[in-house]
Amino acid sequence: MRFMMIFKPEGDIEPGVPPCKQNIPEMAALVDELVNARVLIATEGLQPRAKGANVRLSGGKVTVTDGPFVEAKELIAGFALVDVPSKQAAVELAQRFLAIAGGGESIIRQIYEAADYSPDAFPPAEAARDQARREALWKRAAQP
Repeated sequence: MRFMMIFKPEGDIEPGVPPCKQNIPEMAALVDELVNARVLIATEGLQPRAKGANVRLSGGKVTVTDGPFVEAKELIAGFALVDVPSKQAAVELAQRFLAIAGGGESIIRQIYEAADYSPDAFPPAEAARDQARREALWKRAAQP
């Protein structure tokens, strides 16, 4: 089962400073462990919100708001994409991550798989093409 884990830090983050600067060696060890166990698919920290934008389409109208955004509670500092046997395993990973990060919140969302759809909604041939695209993306992302 694949899960997206979204990291929201406790409090605000100093612009331009990685969110876990004091714990980089411990975080690197956790990332290495998860890569070696073939659990971690992707992970990245995000730049300060001043460098971001919010794009909204509502009623046919597009609105673009450049960062920084007013609400610090909406700050997303990073993400991880993991492949684990259960939601409980994802929760346990989030707890380990948050302990190293020094607190915060991890939002865990399961990713749809082809098997989650009926064959009428997602025909097997399309599911196979989707899986092949995903594998090609993972292979390309793994190259230096």
